[in-house]
Amino acid sequence: MDDYRDLPFPRTGLAVDAMRFARSITEPAIFNHSMRTYLYGRFLGEAQGLLPDRDYDDELLFLGCVLHDAGLSDRGNGDQRFELDGADLAATWLTEHGLAPEKVEIVWDAIALHLCFEIAMRKRPEVALVTAGAGYDLGAGGPEPPAGYADHVHAALPRLHAAAALHDAIVDQALAKPHKAPPYTVPGELVRQTTGQVWPTWRELMEESGWNDYDGYPDARDRPASSGRSASRISASPNSNSAAKS
Repeated sequence: MDDYRDLPFPRTGLAVDAMRFARSITEPAIFNHSMRTYLYGRFLGEAQGLLPDRDYDDELLFLGCVLHDAGLSDRGNGDQRFELDGADLAATWLTEHGLAPEKVEIVWDAIALHLCFEIAMRKRPEVALVTAGAGYDLGAGGPEPPAGYADHVHAALPRLHAAAALHDAIVDQALAKPHKAPPYTVPGELVRQTTGQVWPTWRELMEESGWNDYDGYPDARDRPASSGRSASRISASPNSNSAAKS
């Protein structure tokens, strides 16, 4: 951690080892994003009144952040969606390094759920703040950091085209292994945007099931329009009703 001595990273032996492990397996742009995820997650927690090692386990938050994109490495590239591959790799590595099973489970949840914003926000802070920090680093929005804070973070951990590097890592894996990017997931959407792939509709998927649920069902044009109000748009930025509830 000597390269980041003026930034508030945890300095436990496991945290340092995890940082070194993440740096050894992920490309620099993704490693820097993972480290910034912790700094921004911690900042967003403080903005909600959550303090490290009072309201959440700071080491676990760091472990979830620094390893959350391990599935985008060659070491972590398995046969599942990358966030699940990464969660499994992190769990194996942390278990081998002596972390208690109940703590490993928290880190697994944090990594596996980091693309599921609304679900992660209902979980404990060590999970919610990984998702919030990762999103903040990619422009999801939220409270303004103190003057100069982002500049200080980026001076120590340059962006290195983070968003583009993440996009390409996800898409490259999915093009080689299409089952890693099923329709209606974040990886699937990135592949669709890149290739112009056409997804099957809900009805087409259901008709493939063979249960014939649409046989005899009235066409949508034959049914009265719903009188319900349209759903409001959900903000992608963290708020006081998320991690603070955990």
